Amino acid sequence: MNILVTGANGQLGTELRAAAAGSGNHYVFSDVNAVPGRETLYLDITNIDAVRIIAESEHIDAILNCAGYTDVEKAEDDAAFADLLNHVAVANLAAVAKERGAVLVHLSSDYVFDGRSSVPYREDDVKNPTCAYGATKYAGECAVLESGCRYLIFRTAWMYSTHGRNFVRTIRRLASEREQVKVVFDQTGSPTSARELARFLVGVVDGGGLAKTGVYHYSGEGVCSWYDFALEIVALSGCRGRIVPCRTVEFPSKVHRPAYSVLDKSLVKKTFGIEIPHWKDSLRDCIRRMDAPSASDSK
Repeated sequence: MNILVTGANGQLGTELRAAAAGSGNHYVFSDVNAVPGRETLYLDITNIDAVRIIAESEHIDAILNCAGYTDVEKAEDDAAFADLLNHVAVANLAAVAKERGAVLVHLSSDYVFDGRSSVPYREDDVKNPTCAYGATKYAGECAVLESGCRYLIFRTAWMYSTHGRNFVRTIRRLASEREQVKVVFDQTGSPTSARELARFLVGVVDGGGLAKTGVYHYSGEGVCSWYDFALEIVALSGCRGRIVPCRTVEFPSKVHRPAYSVLDKSLVKKTFGIEIPHWKDSLRDCIRRMDAPSASDSK
């Protein structure tokens, strides 16, 4: 089976390269951004003809979409471009998947919910995005559902890895440079290791899980605030900076961020027969790899 991976040089795409290294299937990695030393096809997914050409030439049976506009703050001022990547481009992938009889595996976000719940969000709970980023991610989901293609949508949250822009790397840097770092304690969620998510996705593809059409939630096990998350990062990293709790209102922003982003993972665990590692265990593994002598681009 031939699998096209889009956004292959981002956090999740990078982890997918490692996770798929021993696969019996053929993964074709694509992106608009090149990274030295990585074999990556250039593909602009906003151009449906370009998607068709690669899908045909590579005999694609499944598309794993890791691409997207992820800068939540900038999306408020650049909503049109965010919509192009998170909605229009996703519609293109879904259309090509439909034409080929291929399966589209699409990654979405906790931001499709408004964050006003007090219990973990289930897949069929009411969607009510409160910012441009969330609205474009939800529009992308709708495009997939309306396309008629075979699909699996996985919503995730608070993703991090040893590379790219993410909370873990930012906190490690700030706590190494400053005496104290303020972090909000009134936003709650579940940190997700890109490495664990990538391993799960490759398992779905290689293990026959593509037939299990539907929308699922996948995030790290357990719950914490950003403050709790930062405390654990600093403790494991040995940084000198002190983490100080604060409220969201102390950081003025155009974005209304969900106060509660916990996702109910009962369905994905039951359907795919998996256990998800606790976020603290996954974080410990990530920090260990960042601090390994051979680690690169980790700070």
